[in-house]
Amino acid sequence: MTWRSARGWLTALAIPIALAVAWELAVRTGVAPGRLMPPPSRLLRNAIALAASGELRTDITATMMRVAIGFATGAIAGTLLGMLTGASDTARRLLDPSVQALRAVPSIAWVPIFILWFGIFETSKLALIALGVFFPVYLGVLSAIQGVDRKLVEVGRVFGLSRAGIMLRIIGPAVLPVWIASLRSGLGLGFMFVVAAELMGASEGLGYLLLEGQQMGQADTILVAMIIFALLGKLSDAVLVAVTRPLVRWQDTVRERL
Repeated sequence: MTWRSARGWLTALAIPIALAVAWELAVRTGVAPGRLMPPPSRLLRNAIALAASGELRTDITATMMRVAIGFATGAIAGTLLGMLTGASDTARRLLDPSVQALRAVPSIAWVPIFILWFGIFETSKLALIALGVFFPVYLGVLSAIQGVDRKLVEVGRVFGLSRAGIMLRIIGPAVLPVWIASLRSGLGLGFMFVVAAELMGASEGLGYLLLEGQQMGQADTILVAMIIFALLGKLSDAVLVAVTRPLVRWQDTVRERL
């Protein structure tokens, strides 16, 4: 690990650590109540107990599997349909208005119809997560293709590039950064939608752990689940950025110059 990356991690952790220490001191000194907002020491004990029982590993595995499958499904569908509507005026006029209308439907509104169609088991949960991922990826790809500079395409034609060559050598590189950003946005929504999905009759998962903590009045369990959601989401985003970074290594950005 380089000094630059270590400094980045220390900077990122400064605020969470400061808040945790401040809240721990506030509860221990009696300044703040610890019943509804347990201190970090109690959250750590609860997390250790859940891990020792095996429940935490089971819940994390179930949630991550659902997010992974739903993300892959929604990202592939959003990318393909975004490419189609971005490259074809006819497809855009035919499909995009309907997709945009469906995008405005609240996520919770899909729950009853998915239960009716697919039942309360895994298929309905995966469909809901995939739907949440689909829309930002679709919109990102469509917008990126439509936003490609027309002069670049004309230069490609002057140099004799075929339609496929223009797609691969001009439009593809221009779309890649926006596509990656839309994947990150879709991944974040995947973690949001998995909570709603796991309230659809799940017996395991971090969403189920949240519901169990609420029903039992265990604020520490709810907060542990929320913190784990945050950590898993950040870790997943970091992995996605690391995997896709080679695709945009050619970019000469301001960040690379700092």
